[in-house]
Amino acid sequence: MRAVSSTTNDVCPRNAVDDGLVKLKLDLHDIYNRGGEIDRALRAIIDEAVAKKAPLVEIIPGKGSGQLKKHVLRFLDRKEIKALYHRVEKDSDNFGRVFVHFRWK
Repeated sequence: MRAVSSTTNDVCPRNAVDDGLVKLKLDLHDIYNRGGEIDRALRAIIDEAVAKKAPLVEIIPGKGSGQLKKHVLRFLDRKEIKALYHRVEKDSDNFGRVFVHFRWK
């Protein structure tokens, strides 16, 4: 599992603006076959985004068979998790990438 904090715009969707805020990235390639660790890593990155008021989290489940991406999307669809973010964007250019957008007041 690789979690990266980034202030660059290289992980953002094309239409995002680089506002200098923290953008978080989670690469799940290393733990693709360990369900419990995947859930812990996803919860940790969401909690970190909330704590840092990050506008965007990039989650990389990879391309593969699509099972890991489905797992990620099911996790994000949980009621208690869904209440924490604004919207989910599946990258149209890269099937193996999901963006989670947050809205802070």
